[in-house]
Parts: sequence; C-alpha cells; structure tokens
Amino acid sequence: MSRQEKKKTMRIPWQVSGKVRIALLTAVVLGLMAGIFSRALEATNRTEFCVSCHSMQQNHEQYKETVHYRNRHGVGAGCPDCHVPRRFIPKLKAKVLALKDVYHEFAGTVDTPEKFEARKWELANRVWRRMKANDSQACRNCHAFSRMALDEQDPSARRRHLRAMKTGKTCIDCHTGIAHEEPDPPDEADG
Repeated sequence: MSRQEKKKTMRIPWQVSGKVRIALLTAVVLGLMAGIFSRALEATNRTEFCVSCHSMQQNHEQYKETVHYRNRHGVGAGCPDCHVPRRFIPKLKAKVLALKDVYHEFAGTVDTPEKFEARKWELANRVWRRMKANDSQACRNCHAFSRMALDEQDPSARRRHLRAMKTGKTCIDCHTGIAHEEPDPPDEADG
C-alpha cells in the first residue's frame, strides 16, 4: 500500500465525518455530565451535608446520643445509611423527594427548633410509613433476622425478635425513636 493510500485510510479525529464528530462530542459531554452528576450525588450523600441545614442540627444532636452513633464496637451509621436507599433508582427518588426539605428550610417552615418541633410528628410518621412499606430496608442493610445471634440476646429481646419473624413485623414496628427522639403526638385539640 502506498503512502498516499495509507493517508486516505488513516483518519485523525478532526478528519472524521460530521456525524461521527457529533457522536464523539455527545459521548464526551454525556460522560462529563454523568461524572458531575455522580459527584454531586455522592457529595449530598454525607452526614456533614445533611446537617448543614439548621433544622437538621437538632436531629443530629439527638442522634449523637444513640447507639447508632457511639457504641462499644465503634461502628456508626450516618444519615444516608438510614435515609437514603443504596440502589441507584430508589436513591435518586429519595434525593428528588429530599428537595422539599431543602425548600422548607429556605422557605422558613422548619428553620428554627420550634418550627421543626411543631412539624416533627408529621415528618417522623412520613419516614415511618416509608420504612414500613419497604420492610425497613435501611435497617436490614445492617440488621437481618438471619444474622442475629438470638441466643446471645436477653430473653425479652429474643422473644420479641422471634415473634416479629413469625408475624412478619418489620423493624420500625417496634423501634420508632431508635436514632432520634420520638416526637410526641399532637394534642387532640390541635387536630
């Protein structure tokens, strides 16, 4: 093959056809966008990000008093471990739904401890309903009946866990208020 023929068959990127150039450019742009999106998703999936809102600082202080923060094993769970699903599509859905929390922070609906406390029962029940609907999936990422050493639990816990397994109860049926102070229900006169 002559040198001239080789030049015709070997094209360098800027000599490719317009359609191929557009396809390459599109792939690069989409790759960059996916990378930026992935980084943003990861950056917002940290406890430090969650508690950067004033309304979440009260929850964080309560959480720091629980076994999920400090325990004899040195293993702790952060906000995303309990509040953000691990699989991509459910995680994305949770992030989109969390935008309303950001809105309420900036709109002033929950920007003080008093305002947050006034809505806490409603907010907690929303989380509990979601956990009940998904069989407490966030809890089960770390706590599974199949991995429990029931013989090492105190008799009351063992009895309750065995009953929960038999009756199909989920973690949140018994463990509301495990990582945050359980809110008081509203007075009958309020509702």
